Amino acid sequence: MTTTDVTRVQEWRGRTVVDRGGDKIGKLEEIYLDQETGRPEWALVNTGLFGTRSTFVPLSGADPVGNEVQVRWEKAHVKDAPSVEADGQLSHEEEAQLYEHYGFDHSSGDVDSAADSGRATSGNGVTGRDTSGPTTDDAMTRSEEELQVGKTQQERGRVRLKKYVVTEQEQHTIPVQREVARVEREPITDANVDQALDGPAISEEEHEMTLSEERPVVEKQVVPKERVRLGKDVETDQHQVSEDVRKERIEAEGDVER
Repeated sequence: MTTTDVTRVQEWRGRTVVDRGGDKIGKLEEIYLDQETGRPEWALVNTGLFGTRSTFVPLSGADPVGNEVQVRWEKAHVKDAPSVEADGQLSHEEEAQLYEHYGFDHSSGDVDSAADSGRATSGNGVTGRDTSGPTTDDAMTRSEEELQVGKTQQERGRVRLKKYVVTEQEQHTIPVQREVARVEREPITDANVDQALDGPAISEEEHEMTLSEERPVVEKQVVPKERVRLGKDVETDQHQVSEDVRKERIEAEGDVER
């Protein structure tokens, strides 16, 4: 934050103030300027129940995060700050108490650097500070994207049974019988002489008999042969899936023991 940007900081009035871990501290009630430089130096924050208690918090290093203002101090540390009467102006004694609580070197006049040292000496055990955002703790979190591979069911095709009629010629061989005439001759004997002399001695006549035969007869009838239905089998194939994933890497720079 550029603390000389008075107009910008004045717009923070009424916003929620959170600590460096994102915990709510209270509502920013007023901005106090340095009497000598005119820079925004302190924020008066309502921290008590129903806003009954106000606490001063350094604006050094504060940044707007969305509709909130994030300061570089722990919530508990802020609430333990000395109780100072908010009467529109801080006395030198009151400022000295606040500087001491937040770890500022009041005599040096370097409030921004004092805020950094204040984090290290406030008893929270933090080593170093974050340079790209609000200081959280003494470690970075490395994250990676991981593939979550699953399956979904979809239609791959359709199968149907279709019945239609074809004509085929079949041949069968069956035995058939037919009657064939034959001429039989026998001599006249005592046994057949009476039959032989029955009739005129000399005459003309005809004798016939009926011959028969078997002929193939073809009939057709519908006979059920089988039942046909559709069923399903499941086959398992192996499919390879690939996708780009992002992975964070952390490397140390500077004078670091490898």
